[in-house]
Amino acid sequence: MLSDIQIGGDPLAFPHLLPPAPAHPVTVADFAGLARALAADRDAWALLVDYDPVTRWYHRLRTGPGYEVWLLSWLPGQRSGAHGHGPSSGVLTVLEGELTERANHTPRTLTPGAQRVFAPGYVHEVVNDALTPAVSLHVYFPALTEMPMHEDRPPTEQPRAAPPAARTRPPTAEPGLQDWAPCASLYWPAGSAAPGSSAA
Repeated sequence: MLSDIQIGGDPLAFPHLLPPAPAHPVTVADFAGLARALAADRDAWALLVDYDPVTRWYHRLRTGPGYEVWLLSWLPGQRSGAHGHGPSSGVLTVLEGELTERANHTPRTLTPGAQRVFAPGYVHEVVNDALTPAVSLHVYFPALTEMPMHEDRPPTEQPRAAPPAARTRPPTAEPGLQDWAPCASLYWPAGSAAPGSSAA
């Protein structure tokens, strides 16, 4: 029996028949790959990193058609505040240290190499809860044009303890005990990825 290559020929032997390779990332996977490639190229970013004792330090590392890449540093205790990214999607990659992302009522510890992919409408907070500095890489597509703050609606809210008498009652007898729960419809369900991505 003949193979496909024997019958039709090797398609790689005819480069003019292949679609051109894109010059820039176009899919979520491409942008995640770009972030991984930049993270691996330590010489391209390590000497640029600086630290600001007052606020997070940031530096635009690269721009391309419809995207931009930012390098950020975080001293212990520095945080982004709960925020969105307007119409932009993004990939967050930790390069050094450890960061905590709080979204969908779930804190997630991010160590070097960890990536988070998100779509427009995603609200989160990133914090350096560790005792050592951290560095992260952020790819936004399209380029970031706004970063609305959501301090009135934190991404993580701890439930308030019910008074001792209320703890003994069934939940249906105290509908107010459920009132602390923030609206989860603004976020993706825990453990799910942004639409169109395969990230955790």
